[in-house]
Amino acid sequence: CGVKNGHGTAGACRQNRQESFEQAPMYVAVMTYLGYGIVTLFGYVRDFLRAVGLEKCHVAQERDEQKDFVPLYQDFENFYTRNLYMRVRDNWNRPICSLPGPVFDLMERVSDDYNWTFRLTGRTIHNVINVGSYNYLGFAENNADFLKTVADTTCQFGVGVCSTRQEMGNLSIHEELEKLVANFLGVESSMTFGMGFATNSMNIPALVGKGCLILSDELNHTSLILGARLSGATIRVFKHNNMHSLEKMLREAVCSGQTRTHRPWKKILIIVEGIYSMEGSVVRLPEIIALKKKYKAYLYLDEAHSIGAVGPSGRGVTELFDVDPTDVDVMMGTFTKSFGASGGYIAGKKELVDYLRSHSHSAVYASAMSPPVTEQIIRALKCLMGKDGSTEGERIRQLAENSRYFRARLKEMGFIIYGSDDSPVVPILLYMPGKVVAFAREMLDRRIGVVVVGFPATPITEARARFCLSAAHTRDMLNQVLHHLNEVGDRLCLKFSRRKYSSWPDLCEETDFELDS
Repeated sequence: CGVKNGHGTAGACRQNRQESFEQAPMYVAVMTYLGYGIVTLFGYVRDFLRAVGLEKCHVAQERDEQKDFVPLYQDFENFYTRNLYMRVRDNWNRPICSLPGPVFDLMERVSDDYNWTFRLTGRTIHNVINVGSYNYLGFAENNADFLKTVADTTCQFGVGVCSTRQEMGNLSIHEELEKLVANFLGVESSMTFGMGFATNSMNIPALVGKGCLILSDELNHTSLILGARLSGATIRVFKHNNMHSLEKMLREAVCSGQTRTHRPWKKILIIVEGIYSMEGSVVRLPEIIALKKKYKAYLYLDEAHSIGAVGPSGRGVTELFDVDPTDVDVMMGTFTKSFGASGGYIAGKKELVDYLRSHSHSAVYASAMSPPVTEQIIRALKCLMGKDGSTEGERIRQLAENSRYFRARLKEMGFIIYGSDDSPVVPILLYMPGKVVAFAREMLDRRIGVVVVGFPATPITEARARFCLSAAHTRDMLNQVLHHLNEVGDRLCLKFSRRKYSSWPDLCEETDFELDS
C-alpha cells in the first residue's frame, strides 16, 4: 500500500473505519425537496409580480435600448440568487471589526428591504466565538512578542515587493522559506506563491495539457477544477474516495488510450485533496499511491486543509499515514489556513520545481509574496519544528484533542456529522433550507459565529454548517458552543442521527475513537 511499515498500514485501516457518512432518514430528504420546491414556486410568483410591475425589481437588468444586444445578465441563471439566496443573504459576508482569532467582534447590520441592501447600526457585537475560520493552529494572533520578527521584517523589506520573483522580487527570505518548506515536508525542493488559489489554477496547466488525462475526485476544490479545465487535458471524475471507481478509470485509460485515436495518454495525473473542506474526510492516500504505482500514473496532492493540521508533527496526510513523501509526485499546500498567512507552495523533486519556475504562469507573472507574510510563515514553521524554542507539536496535539472531543460530543447529542475523527473540519448536516437559515441566525444570537453552506456549494439535500476547530479554542469555549448547539439542535429538531454512541471520556487514547467500526 506504499507505507513504510506495519504501523502505517494499521493507521490506514483505522483511518478508514473512523470516517462517518451516515444517511438521513427518508422523510428528511422528502421535506428538503419540498422546502426547495415551495421556495422556488414563490420565486416564480414574485418574478411574475415584478414583470407586471406590482413588485419593485432590485436586480441588474438590461436597458430598454439594449434589448436587441447579447444579454449581459442571464435572467434564468440569476433566478436562484434573486429569489432564494437574497432571502438569506444576511448569514454571509458579515463585517468583522477585530482580530479573527478564536473570538471576534462583529459590526451589527440590518436590512430594510429584505436583504437587498444593508445598513450598519453602529453597534458592535463583542466576543463572538469563532468556529468558522481556518485558523487551525491559532497563528491568527496579534501578540506583539510573537510577531516581533514579522514587524522587524516589515521595517527591513517593506510591505510589498512590486515585482515578480524572476525580476526584482526574489528576496533572501523567500529562498529561506522555500528551503524550510522542503525540509519540513521531507522533499528535495519547493517553491512558494503569493496566492493559494492560483497555486492550483496556474500550475496544473503547466504540468499537463492536450493529450493528457486528469482523474479528479468529484469533491475537489474549485481551484483544482479550474486548473484542470485551463490545462486543456481530458478530465474524468471518479467517485469521492472510491478506489474501485479510480482503478476502473485507470485500467480503462491504460487499456483504451485516448478517446478517438486510442494512442497512449501522454500523462495520467490523479488529483486529490488531503482533507476535503466540505466533507471533513481524509484522502485514502496509501491505496491511491499503490494504484498510481500499479498503473504508472502521477499523483497531485492538495494539502490546503491538512498541512499543519494532521500528523503528529503537522506534516499532513503523508505523516498521518506514515507514507514516504517522495511517493507523491506533486505536493501542494497553502499557508492561508494552519499558518495564519496567505499564499501556497508546490514541493517535490528538484527537477519538478525547476521546471515550474520557468513554465508556471503564477511564478513568471505574479508578484512575489509580501515580506511580512513570508516571515509569518517562517515563524509558524519554526514553531512547528521546535526551532524557536517552543515545544514541537504542542499546537498540533491541542488541535487533535479539540477535534476528537468536539466530534465525539456532537455524535453523543445525535447530530449527523461527516468526515474523519482526525479532521478539524466538522460538518453538521442540517438538510432543510429553512433550518439552515434559522440555525445561523440562532447561533449568532447566542454569540457563536458559524458558517452555513447550501446548494449549489453542496448537493441540494445536504446543506450543512461547517465548523473549523482551532488549537486556540479552550475547552470552556468548546463546551459553551456545544451547550448552545445542544439547545438549538433540540429547538430546531436537527438531531437526525439514528446511531447510538457511548459517553465521552475526558481522556482517551487515539485507538479509543473507532466509533464506527
